[in-house]
Amino acid sequence: MRILLISTYELGRQPFGLASPAAWLRRERFDVAMLDLAQCKLDEELVRSSDLIALYLPMHTATRIALRVLPRIKQLNATAHLAAFGLYAPMNAALLHESGVRTLIGGEFEAELVELARACAAKRELPESSTVSLARLDFVVPDRDGLPPLKKYARLTLPGGGERVAGHTEASRGCKHRCRHCPIVPVYDGLFRVVQKDVVLEDIRRQVAAGAEHITFGDPDFFNGPVHAAELVRALHREFPGVTYDVTIKVEHLLKHRELLPLLKQTGCAFVTSAVEAVDDRVLALLDKGHTRADFERLVAIMREAELPLSPTFVAFTPWTRLEDYAELLRTIAELGLVNSVAPVQLAVRLLVPAGSRLLELREVQEFIGPFDAQALSYPWRNPDPRVDALQREIEQLVEKRLRQHHSRQDIFDAVWRLAEDAGDTEVELPRLPALRARAAIPYLTEPWFC
Repeated sequence: MRILLISTYELGRQPFGLASPAAWLRRERFDVAMLDLAQCKLDEELVRSSDLIALYLPMHTATRIALRVLPRIKQLNATAHLAAFGLYAPMNAALLHESGVRTLIGGEFEAELVELARACAAKRELPESSTVSLARLDFVVPDRDGLPPLKKYARLTLPGGGERVAGHTEASRGCKHRCRHCPIVPVYDGLFRVVQKDVVLEDIRRQVAAGAEHITFGDPDFFNGPVHAAELVRALHREFPGVTYDVTIKVEHLLKHRELLPLLKQTGCAFVTSAVEAVDDRVLALLDKGHTRADFERLVAIMREAELPLSPTFVAFTPWTRLEDYAELLRTIAELGLVNSVAPVQLAVRLLVPAGSRLLELREVQEFIGPFDAQALSYPWRNPDPRVDALQREIEQLVEKRLRQHHSRQDIFDAVWRLAEDAGDTEVELPRLPALRARAAIPYLTEPWFC
């Protein structure tokens, strides 16, 4: 029996979400093929010859692309059993079932995919189902055979020029925290699961052998398990002292585990991504982020002291954002010297309210949202001030255009600044740009998008 695993988008990375289940399925002697549609066209012959076709849906963009490609898959192969797995599979169960996907698996999906494959091989009749597994798994080293080479994916750009080939692995899944806007929460609801250290290290070892000079740890929060994280980076640096890495860690955790920051620096951490989201304490409270603006400002100083580059991410536009709030975000980024540390797309991000979001618990959200939009996979909302929504659209278009034209982060920030000035009035006028110039550039990955 042939199984086809498909990834539509995974942040410009070679998809761990295909390589991990492929290893489990191949261990059971199944014939497994993989397609990464971010790198190649749909292989119609592979689709026609497969008995089980499973699409990996780790995020919003991946799911929207999958919904566009599903009609063609069904047209090519009307008899294959269609499945979807990853965070966004159970979150969008009704829509995916309507699109012909029979089996949906969220959470820890590898063992569930093996059981599904066995059922398909035995030709058992399977009803529509949607399952979330939070089982503690003994992981298998991912099998990347059949995926495009690492050099085809996003690279690490260095401040002084040059690039490094980047690999990608996961040391944990889920998250201990329940931030209201986070898509992990409807599935894991405050739980996280560790990938065994030996499995992670062997995955890295194989990627280094394939050319990786940098590793992105794709964990939602690398310090959910700080002891596990510390052991991993020590072992990584001991074996590959020339390999760098990047991680994602909450503001709250970076402050709580400040004593580990020198270790990250010593073991080759190139930068730390942190979901700051806002500089307005009112919005941070609504999102249940667990930190304040003052915490963020303190963290910037601490990270500079540790000589660890910080790459903040933001939800720049929310139903509660006023023009003066957006101006204050830009001013804060500039005054803290973070212009070159913030990916330009972060200046345009609009709050996403997906199915199952904890945001729906809030009266403050219910006041703004409309009925669920199946095409957009989210609940639409409008800002009370139409100028704010218009500004967001303008900035999104500007950022997309200038990224294609390879403008610098400073140039894009300056252009966004001018749009914000034009959108406001004298009460929200920003200070002159020449007074607030950015610090030096930091390393960053070449993939500009993030969700």
